[in-house]
Amino acid sequence: MSKSEVHVESADTLARILAQVQLIRGEIAEQASRRDLQRELPVAAFERIRKAGIGTLRVPVALGGPGGQVVDYIESIASLAQGDPNVAHALRSHFNFVEGLIHAPDSERRQALLGKVLDGKLFAGAHTEVGAPLGTILTRLTREGEGYRLNGRKWYATGSAYADYLVFSATDDQGQVVSVLVPADRPGIRILDDWDGMGQRLTASGGIELVDVQVWPEEVQPRAHQQAAGRHCSALRQLHLAACAVGVVRNIREDAVQYVRRSARAAMHSPAQEARDDLFVQQVVGEIAATAYATDALIGQTARQLDRGSQALLSGDPQLEQILIDGALANSQMQVIVAKLALRAAEVLYEVGGGSATSRKHNFDRHWRNIRTLLNHNPLLHKARVVGDYYINQNVTHLQEGLVF
Repeated sequence: MSKSEVHVESADTLARILAQVQLIRGEIAEQASRRDLQRELPVAAFERIRKAGIGTLRVPVALGGPGGQVVDYIESIASLAQGDPNVAHALRSHFNFVEGLIHAPDSERRQALLGKVLDGKLFAGAHTEVGAPLGTILTRLTREGEGYRLNGRKWYATGSAYADYLVFSATDDQGQVVSVLVPADRPGIRILDDWDGMGQRLTASGGIELVDVQVWPEEVQPRAHQQAAGRHCSALRQLHLAACAVGVVRNIREDAVQYVRRSARAAMHSPAQEARDDLFVQQVVGEIAATAYATDALIGQTARQLDRGSQALLSGDPQLEQILIDGALANSQMQVIVAKLALRAAEVLYEVGGGSATSRKHNFDRHWRNIRTLLNHNPLLHKARVVGDYYINQNVTHLQEGLVF
C-alpha cells in the first residue's frame, strides 16, 4: 500500500471514529441523569468506546493509527461529556497514557503497548495515596523469586473500573520509585468504587487495594521524570477536564431549551402566556447558549495551541521551549475563564422555571456538582496568579512546572 493510500485509509478511519463519538454521545445521554441518581456505573459505554476505536484517536498515521489531532481528541471529549461527563472524564488516564507513548522514544515495549491501544484496550491506574505526604509512595514492590509482589492502597483511580490495563507507582526494595503496568484482571487487584465526591460520581475515582499482586520484570519500568513531553501531557490532562466541563455546559443549554418547551410555565407576573414567549426566559437561554459558544471557542483555541506543542515535540522544533510555555499560558488562562462561565451557566439554568425546576426528577443540580468537581482538580487561584506573574514579571518558572493536577 502506498503512502497516499495509507493516508486515505487513515482519514476514513478517523472520520468513522468521530462519527461514532456522536452516536455514543446520544446513547449515553439517554440515561445519564438516572445513572447519576442511582449510582449506576456506565460500564456498557466503554464496550462501545472500545469497539468504536475511540481510544486510538491520537495515534499518528505513521504508527498505524487514525492520526487524530489534539483538536479532534478534545472535541470528542467535550461531545462525550455533553452526553455524560463521567464517561468523558474516565477516559482521561487512557489518553494521557497514549499521549506519553506517542512522544516516547521508540522501543519494543512502546510498539507492543501501541499495539494494545490499536486493539482497543483502555488504560488507567492510580498514583495518589491517602495519608502520605505529597510525593511519598507507600505502595511497595517487593522481589519474590523471578518476579515481584505489589502491595498497597491507591486513591483517585479514575477510570480503573473500565480499563484493561492499570498503571501504578510503587517503591521498590532499593527505595526507588518505579512504574508498574499490569492487566486490570490480575488477581489481588480490588477496585473499590468508593469515590464519595458530590459530583462525577461514576468515574470510578475512588480506591484500589493491591494485595500480593504478581508482577513480572517486564511489567516494571523506571519512573519517568518531567521532561518536555511530560509538560505537554500535563497541559493536555488539564485541558481534558476543561473539555468535560464545556460538554456539561452544552448539556445545560439542551436542558434549558427542553425544559422551557415541555415543562416550564409562565411566571405569575409575566405578560407572556407561555414560558417560551417570556422575554426573561429567552434572555436566560440566550446567555447559556452564548456561554456554550464562548467555552467551545476557548477549549478549541487551547487545543490548537497544544497541537503545536505535540508537533514541535515530534519534529524537534528548535522553538519547542517557547511553544510549550505558550501552551501552558493558554491552558492556564482558559481554565480561569471556563470555570467562571461554566459555573454561571449551571446556576442561571434555574431561572428558566419556578420551583418545579428544582424537582429531583430533573436532577439539574448534577450539572453544577459535576462542573465544580471537575474544577477542583486544578488550582484555579494559583493559575490566575501564575498568569499575572508572567505578564508582570515575565516569570515562566511555574508555567514550565506545569502545575500538574
